[in-house]
Amino acid sequence: MDQLKTTPLITAHREAGARLVPFAGHLMPLQYRGIVAEHLAVRQAVGLFDVSHMGELVLRGPGALATIERLATNTISDAADGQAVYTPLCNPLGGVIDDCVVYRQRADHLMVVVNAANVQKDADWFRAHASADCSVEDESEQWALLALQGPRALATWSALAGPALSALPRFRLAAAQAAGASCIAARTGYTGEDGLELFCSADAAPRLWAALHEAGAAHDLQPCGLGARDTLRLEARLLLYGQDLDETTTPLEAGLGWTVKLAQKDFIGRAPLLEQQRQGLKRRLVGLTMRSRGIARAGYPVHDGSGETALGARIGAVTSGTMSPSLKTAIALAYVPTTHAAPGQRLQVESRGKAIVAEVVRGPFLRAGARSSAGAHQP
Repeated sequence: MDQLKTTPLITAHREAGARLVPFAGHLMPLQYRGIVAEHLAVRQAVGLFDVSHMGELVLRGPGALATIERLATNTISDAADGQAVYTPLCNPLGGVIDDCVVYRQRADHLMVVVNAANVQKDADWFRAHASADCSVEDESEQWALLALQGPRALATWSALAGPALSALPRFRLAAAQAAGASCIAARTGYTGEDGLELFCSADAAPRLWAALHEAGAAHDLQPCGLGARDTLRLEARLLLYGQDLDETTTPLEAGLGWTVKLAQKDFIGRAPLLEQQRQGLKRRLVGLTMRSRGIARAGYPVHDGSGETALGARIGAVTSGTMSPSLKTAIALAYVPTTHAAPGQRLQVESRGKAIVAEVVRGPFLRAGARSSAGAHQP
């Protein structure tokens, strides 16, 4: 525990009574009042998350765009300055090294926000493939990142800093000032709700955190931990690296084909993805809603039966699963053969040797609020 990193907000978390747990090498708040209460606060009002454990890699120089285009499956060159783009990064076999959001400040200045557990791996990968006129700096220790999420997020921000960001389009970023802190404010998030992600210096984070709580008191703002963040992102069907994505899965199998620009550009991993597309997928990540009593958890086997008694043949495994606080039913993601991936297909999830009846469903489990257009990203 002593070797875990802490964020600049660790004192605030302790003072707020957070339950702190190890996560991705950091000591992070799992919950304050409770996961369900925090989840519903984000769906109905506004929640504030400390996600400063995320990594910030910064690419600078004339070769920044060429470098990211070589590594990302999505296209960054077509984005405007001040735009954010979600993209997987692939290995030479087409497996996903990480998924990230690229914040394009200028063509020669890109901030790439990567998953906390992958910072060193990603930094090494970028440096190994950067062009000679592109520098790659790991600035993760310099930045704090706060996520203000929910239908009252923009009202909370306006109460603190004015309405300047109210018209900021989704997946756009702008410079901002609040509580004496200079920020990069981005209309992005990982909850399926509208809101802002606020990058500020590590020194300014406690001041901004406190000011947002004060401004948000009239909007029922609640501090939220990683537990609610996970249930929120799963309801919105946003993927989690390390569970729903890893180096053995491809973005096509994960349903992220919209982020893979096979016809527009060359990138590491393109050839095997082209071949996978030509041959047709053998498996696919699907959404499951439980139709009998029970909760599917990550790692539970999936079978091809349709009843609550005898289990059929094992065909896959759950990657993420929870009881949805909003829908009051159990939901999950699982990789299954494409022959069993059609919406309406009845399957079984095995829990302690017994079958839970599950049904394949299309799209996000919950469509509410503004909903992020990102397919995945960021615990």
